[in-house]
Parts: sequence; C-alpha cells; structure tokens
Amino acid sequence: MKFKIFRFKKVNSTNDTAIRIIKSSVFDYGMIISEIQNNGRGQYGKKWISYKGNLFISFFYNIENFTISLKKLTNINFISVKRLLSLYYKNQIILKKPNDLLIDKKKICGILQETLIKHNKKYLVVGIGINLIKNPYIKNYPTTNLYNLTKKKISIRKIENEIKKIFETKLSKFYK
Repeated sequence: MKFKIFRFKKVNSTNDTAIRIIKSSVFDYGMIISEIQNNGRGQYGKKWISYKGNLFISFFYNIENFTISLKKLTNINFISVKRLLSLYYKNQIILKKPNDLLIDKKKICGILQETLIKHNKKYLVVGIGINLIKNPYIKNYPTTNLYNLTKKKISIRKIENEIKKIFETKLSKFYK
C-alpha cells in the first residue's frame, strides 16, 4: 500500500481536504499535507490551533480490504503516531482517550478520525496534528511541543516521510 501525497500551502482543514479528494477522485489512498491550516478541527467540534511549522497531515484510505475491525485500525493509527514521536523522544508517551497523545501529562498531538462512504466503499480519514515547534495555550489542559522537549530542530519533511513510511508498513500487514 502506497499513499499518494497531496501537498498544499494552505487549507482550511486537512481532513476536509481529504474528504473532498475522496468525493471527487478515484484515489483509495492518500496523504494530505499542508503548511498552514486555517480551520483545523478537533474532537467534539473543538478547534485545533494550527501554528505554521507544526505538522498537519491527514491520511485517507479505503477500509473495505482490511482484515481487522475499525476499532483495531484506530489502535494501529495511534500506535503509528506514537512510534513516530518515539523516534525523537525516548521517554513515555501516553494515549489519552479518545484522541490525544501526551508527554509528561501535556498534549503534544491530536488525532481526529472520520469515516465516509462513497459508492458503497467505506473510507477512514485520519487527521494528525503534532506540535513540533510551538504549542497553544489551552486553559486547564497543558500542552507541549517536540522542540521544547528535545531542544533539537526537526526537519518537517523528514517527519512527513517517516510517518508515511510507518503508516504504509503498519497498514500493509492488515490489507488483503
């Protein structure tokens, strides 16, 4: 399984862009990347605060040919993002349900999953926002970013390539 990359300078939301591409194209697998997200979405209608230099990606894929349940795919998606972060940060990374990854009890990443049906085929859209260089202030919910934790500048292109490879490798194991 190989994800086709769709790269943008600016979008309202990478998930919204993925949904638009699913509806208007023949692609079953894609990866939306944007430098800027004007109206990123979080769980329960919350806004995802998107600072330039952070990571905004959405994967989409047809789930009809997977040998595992949607719930297990959700776990694989979280494990895949956690694996990416663990390449840069060696301490504990925790999943806080339903959709956050935390380091030292501070949010570093949010994942928003949505399903869509087109022509009787079911798709999963997996939006991922990772605070790479800047984190928002959220009252009563501490946040962090990878630069503050590692004190190292991280190539966004390198992270994009690594997460694509992780998703392709992990998901291919369950594709028939």
